Amino acid sequence: MNLTDWIGAVGVFLILLAYFLNVIGRVKTVSLTFILLNLVGASLACAASILLRYWPFILLEACWSLISLGSLIKFILKPKEI
Repeated sequence: MNLTDWIGAVGVFLILLAYFLNVIGRVKTVSLTFILLNLVGASLACAASILLRYWPFILLEACWSLISLGSLIKFILKPKEI
């Protein structure tokens, strides 16, 4: 495997880890862990897709990254309960 493969594999692993942890009830979709796993994973997968010049996955992962970034911003701006 070359560097591009490793970047993509780590990215996909992080996305799948977030999904798996959610399915087994370890993290909620609104948790910082879930959001960061998706954001970092999708960003890495997007970077690998850019290096491969594979447009369908560039679009998919870029959208996934932007949605995750939006969730992170919403999480940060959410009023904290005391």
